[in-house]
Amino acid sequence: MIGSPPPTQRVTVIRHGATEWSDAGRHTGRTDVPLTDEGRTQASALRACLASGSVAAAFTSPLTRATETAELAGFPNATPLHDLREWDYGAYEGRTTAGIRGERPGWFLWRDGVPEGETVEQVGARADAALAAIRAAPGDVAVFAHGHLLRILTARWLGLDPAWGRSFALGPATLSTLGYERETPVILSWNVACVPDGPDVT
Repeated sequence: MIGSPPPTQRVTVIRHGATEWSDAGRHTGRTDVPLTDEGRTQASALRACLASGSVAAAFTSPLTRATETAELAGFPNATPLHDLREWDYGAYEGRTTAGIRGERPGWFLWRDGVPEGETVEQVGARADAALAAIRAAPGDVAVFAHGHLLRILTARWLGLDPAWGRSFALGPATLSTLGYERETPVILSWNVACVPDGPDVT
């Protein structure tokens, strides 16, 4: 609407802490793998970095590694959103890229997809549904979820095709902030790790 003030909402997206499967490079979609001790330490460290912000609403994937990260980071009442679950990797669930390429040389998830799982466009549609709930919140939002899902959600925030998520590397237990420059959706910060002496861009 002409004359409307530009949007000011900030969305902090937080990838869950480390799991045994993420440490091993295994594709972890719908398998409900818990955090490791290291992952719980990482998640607890997020609390200090998130405490200074003003969060009106928090959302989480319903999978344990995300909900546990949210709880340890200070958001035990984060609302579970089905649409924030990780990419369904189908027949490639639990497998590493190297193992898959032993059968399919040159395989690239973002281009070639997975058998018996979701397409990147289907994950993008879920990200759009999650963004509708996020944008409806009355202020800043924290979102706890998974690497590939959050990369696709970021692409959709920017108005890009879901496969552009390939361009946004995201480490475990990192903080990234989406927001606006005037009316334009932008990335304000990306892949920031919480460390004992303060946040550090990795």
